Order: sequence, then structure tokens, then C-alpha cells
Amino acid sequence: MKTYNKIMIYFWLATAIILFVTITYLGFTEGFDKWAYYYVFALLTVVMYFMRKWMMKREEKHLQFLEKQKENQK
Repeated sequence: MKTYNKIMIYFWLATAIILFVTITYLGFTEGFDKWAYYYVFALLTVVMYFMRKWMMKREEKHLQFLEKQKENQK
């Protein structure tokens, strides 16, 4: 599961960068009045990147807590 989470973190980061660069390029070539609204999608992918990162840290802390509980029960 850790490998999947790491892959997804980098996926969302790469998607955010690609979207931002593409939207900016198209904004310069075709006009920002048409493409400015698409920055919302780039922002959503950045939010997904940080959510995934936060959830991974939360999961690690929870697993440590469960392991500590297991040790205390012995």
C-alpha cells in the first residue's frame, strides 16, 4: 500500500505541474480570457496532492498507535 500511495502522490504532483504549464501556454497563445477558468483544475490537483500527503502521514501515525497498543497488551 505504501508503494501505491507514493505513486499517487507523484501522479497528482506531476498532473498539477503539467496542467499548470499547459494552461499557461494556451493562455498566452489563445488568450487568458478563454483559459483562465481551467486553473481550477490545476488547483484541484494540487489540493489532491496535499490531501494524499496528509492522509499518508495520518495513516503512518495510526499504524504506529496500533502497534504500540499491541505491545501494551502483551
